[in-house]
Amino acid sequence: MAVNPLLRPGLLATITAGVLWGTTGTTQALAPAAAEPQSVGALRMVLGTATMAAIVLIGGESRAIPRELPALRRSAGWLVLGGLAVAAYQLCFFVAVARTGVAVGTMVALGSAPVLTGLFGWALGERPTRSWIVATAVAIVGIVLIVLGSGRGASVDVGGVLLALGAAAGYALYTVLGRRLLVAGVHGQLMMTLFFAVATVVLLPRLVGADLGWLVSPRGAISMLWLGVAATGVAYLLFQRGLAHLPAGLASTLSLAEPFTATLLGVLLLHEHLGLLSAVGVLVVLVGLVLAGAGARHDDPPPG
Repeated sequence: MAVNPLLRPGLLATITAGVLWGTTGTTQALAPAAAEPQSVGALRMVLGTATMAAIVLIGGESRAIPRELPALRRSAGWLVLGGLAVAAYQLCFFVAVARTGVAVGTMVALGSAPVLTGLFGWALGERPTRSWIVATAVAIVGIVLIVLGSGRGASVDVGGVLLALGAAAGYALYTVLGRRLLVAGVHGQLMMTLFFAVATVVLLPRLVGADLGWLVSPRGAISMLWLGVAATGVAYLLFQRGLAHLPAGLASTLSLAEPFTATLLGVLLLHEHLGLLSAVGVLVVLVGLVLAGAGARHDDPPPG
């Protein structure tokens, strides 16, 4: 009897993470106008890290810390590098979008991230499969169609494009490092929490002098809680769960549920117009995700 691909370990968790990430743009759009993107990004990291730490403590995973300390010490350099990669992704993406526009910045960052993740993973021994290559190519074509059909203006700023590529490289690096550390036996929830703790320290200066008065309004508080708790803390722990079972490249491709979700929410909640080209792009991304799930190998390394 055929097995539903979504029931394979890690697939549903990874796709759910992508869906939660896809709520970010809509949530920011519904937040107060005074919410400045870079300070929002830094606050997301603070709340996300706190959420992960709380889940570790409440879930009883803190009992694992003493026995995990030797592995964490051996992996300290990789954990710091992973945290710096998380911070680089956040910083580069926001600046890239500001310089080259939402359309080009999003297309370059999201389109190149799965490819770079696959290449980084290949360099570390994860040979890409034919099904992954096809599914990733299909999903990237869908992203391009969504962006081209969005009708939003954009300027091709070389520096902005390079920063978008830097964001994609940061995403790819922490994804591959996370996968390698999980396979090596590092505890997954502790690993992701430490990644984000490092990134939070790097991004905290962004809050110095920032106007945070919008947080006291109900809309501001609710928006920030959703961004920090659900779209960051919970989402990245789900992504970690996916990485425990899936190759880094495949997990990155499945997380392209993010632009799919973002586009649908833009239409349903923000009343954005979905042109024919974008509508086709949404369907193409969905086909890519289905192909990625259907072609996934049932390889289950020891989870972290």
